[in-house]
Amino acid sequence: MNDVPFWLQIVVAALLVCSGVFVVIGALGFLRLPGFFLRMHPPALTYTIGSWCVALAGVLYFSALDGRLALHPLLIPVFLAITVPVTTLLLARVALFRRRLAGTADTPPTLGASDSSARGEPPAP
Repeated sequence: MNDVPFWLQIVVAALLVCSGVFVVIGALGFLRLPGFFLRMHPPALTYTIGSWCVALAGVLYFSALDGRLALHPLLIPVFLAITVPVTTLLLARVALFRRRLAGTADTPPTLGASDSSARGEPPAP
């Protein structure tokens, strides 16, 4: 019924378990770190590695099942590699902007800004 060799099923299962381990590590890092900016990195890094493990497992399994090279599972991590950094950058910029408007003391000022605009105050008329 199943044309995939047993040794390949073990490799695919190991890659899927490895992906799950990376996701759990990312979730623990997310829970343990104190601030928003620190919490952005562990999930992004570990989920990227986890998605590549799942994609590689899909390539191996579907290539063995169809008898030809199946590269379509690789599209998911490629699209993630394009979109995740952009999304992370946008989230970081929004969080930094909100901290500046709130007047948090340890927030760095904008580059080349005067003191009043760095604190989020409107410019004087």
